[in-house]
Amino acid sequence: MKILIIEDEIEIATSVINYLSSNDFLCESATTLKGAIEKIVLYSYDCILLDLMLTDGNGFKILEALKKQNKTDGVIIISAKDTLETKIEGLTLGADDYLTKPFHLSELLVRIQALVRRKQFNGKNVISFNEIEIDTISKSVKIKGMKIEFTKKEMDLLLFLIGNKNKVLSKSAIAEHLSGDMADMLDNHDFVYAHIKNMKKKLKEMGATDYLKSVYGTGYKWQDE
Repeated sequence: MKILIIEDEIEIATSVINYLSSNDFLCESATTLKGAIEKIVLYSYDCILLDLMLTDGNGFKILEALKKQNKTDGVIIISAKDTLETKIEGLTLGADDYLTKPFHLSELLVRIQALVRRKQFNGKNVISFNEIEIDTISKSVKIKGMKIEFTKKEMDLLLFLIGNKNKVLSKSAIAEHLSGDMADMLDNHDFVYAHIKNMKKKLKEMGATDYLKSVYGTGYKWQDE
C-alpha cells in the first residue's frame, strides 16, 4: 500500500515513515502545501496522512484540491488541533478519519489498515475472490485453501488488481502503485510485466483461473470469467 505523509515536523515525519516502512508500506512525503498538491495531482495514494498546520498554508486546502480533482484517496488528518469545530470541518471537507497529536504509531497503523479495508474491501481483513484468498493481516495468499508463496510486491499487485476489478489499469498506474514517484525515474515499466508474469505463473501452477486480461495498448484488467 502506498502512503503520502504530509508533515512539516521532520522528526514526526521520519518516525512515521520508518515505522510504516517497517510494516511493508511504500511511503512518500511532502513538507509543504505546494509540494503536497504537486504530488496529489500527479499520483494516487491508498492513504494520505495530513497535518493541518503547514508552513505555507492550511492543510484543508489539500482536501479541497482532492475534491476538485475527484480523487478518492483515503485521508487521515493528523493534527495538534483538538477542537470539535476543526474535526467537523475536516470530515465535512472529505477526510475519512482524525487523529490528534501526540499519537501512538501502533494506533496510526491500525487506523490506516482499517481505512484501506473500508474503502477497497468493505472492511474485510480476508479478501476472497473465487478460489483466491488473501489475508491482509498475516500477509498470506491461498489458492483453494493451499498457501502460495508470494513476494511483497506480488501481494501488493494482486491486492491492487482485485481492489480495482473490472477497471482497466495502465502500466504507468501499476508502476506508480508499486514504486511510487520513483516510477517517473525509470526508463521503462518492464518491471511491471515481470511482476505480472511471475504472479500469473504462480497462480496458474496452483490451479487458479486466469482472471488478468491484457488490454492492448492500454494495460491490464482483472475480471471475473
